[in-house]
Amino acid sequence: MNLLTRIWQSSLGKKYLMAITGCALVLFACGHMVGNLQIFLPPEAINRYAHFLKSIPELLWIVRLSLLTLVVLHIISAIRLSWENKTARPLDYAGAATPYAASYASRTMLVSGLIIGSFVIYHLLHYTVLVEAVNFTGIDFATLKDPKTNGPDVYAMVVYGFSKWFVSLFYIIAVGLLCLHLSHGIAAMFQSMGWKSPVYGPVIDKAAKIVAIALFIGYASIPVAVMCGLGKDHLAQTKMVVQPVAGKEVAQ
Repeated sequence: MNLLTRIWQSSLGKKYLMAITGCALVLFACGHMVGNLQIFLPPEAINRYAHFLKSIPELLWIVRLSLLTLVVLHIISAIRLSWENKTARPLDYAGAATPYAASYASRTMLVSGLIIGSFVIYHLLHYTVLVEAVNFTGIDFATLKDPKTNGPDVYAMVVYGFSKWFVSLFYIIAVGLLCLHLSHGIAAMFQSMGWKSPVYGPVIDKAAKIVAIALFIGYASIPVAVMCGLGKDHLAQTKMVVQPVAGKEVAQ
């Protein structure tokens, strides 16, 4: 316990903690994107994937709680490090200007991280907790059923969810901020762990930007495709139309 306390109280310990939690979250972001891209396959693919995840609720909740812990630790360490840096040098050096060596991504890491955290909460309410008030469609997503398995029709949820342009725009902006965050964060992770040298440091920087761009394209392609008409045939074929029932709209 004393060792953990000393690690948490030291700036170096918090940098290591940020690097380790950040690495785990990047791996999750890549895996989650691969799962989400199944939206471009027949509807059965992503519905089967969702059914598989929900068929083992114990493991699913362990993963969810672990991810929540990682996010909280990552944000808290970032805030504390930022605060310690400011208190250590509360005033800028005389005549100091915005450092040219620091990228825009590096200067906005804390702010972009907090915005991303807010988006994650919204995204969970939208597609995991299925809070009807935040999907802006008037449809209870819990009523959407796959006609073949009678399980949740995640494909239809995604199509309905991103059919609202402002939801898609918010998603794309948030993903853009996430990838801007990662374009610096991945390289900073290697720096914090002592795995970055002047020799191959530029390669790591470029690789971080490539990963960030690939993630942005992958995630953003989904709402863009829905706005361009992806999934409309599925909703028509399964006769999912919005009908008022007892003063409330549900999908049939």
